[in-house]
Amino acid sequence: MSDDVTGPDAVQAGTAQRAAGAAGTTEGAAEQPGAVPPPAVDPWKGLRGVLAGALVLEAIVVALALLVVGRLGDGAGSLGWTFVLVLVVLLLLASGVQGRSWGLTAALSLQGLLLAAGLVEPFLLIPGVLFALVWAALVWFKLDVARRMDEGRLPSQQPPPD
Repeated sequence: MSDDVTGPDAVQAGTAQRAAGAAGTTEGAAEQPGAVPPPAVDPWKGLRGVLAGALVLEAIVVALALLVVGRLGDGAGSLGWTFVLVLVVLLLLASGVQGRSWGLTAALSLQGLLLAAGLVEPFLLIPGVLFALVWAALVWFKLDVARRMDEGRLPSQQPPPD
């Protein structure tokens, strides 16, 4: 177990603290002076869905790139087809593991593999660069949510209006 306070485990810990507070114990984080309340909903759940969706879209774009090369160029060759199809399968599999602690690392590794493949098969360079920009934005979003959660500025951490 890691001490990561910005991931799904922090939300589960916050849920346990709220449940303990509701049961009448005094160990809840909200009762400590200056403590940031945990979010009422899991902000990482939505982000995991966005990451998985981006991987599925990336797999579709990479697979469709083969069709474009067949019409515009000389084709990819059997090694290129095999490599691209394996990459598509890996992208789809990575979309299913975004809930794991290593899911984002796997996705970023596959993005690096796509960029490296773009140097060997030039038709993969355009989607590789475009999705590198997408993944840079997604990582920035993740860091921004973590920062806002630590500061207590997420909408679900705000007290209800009176």
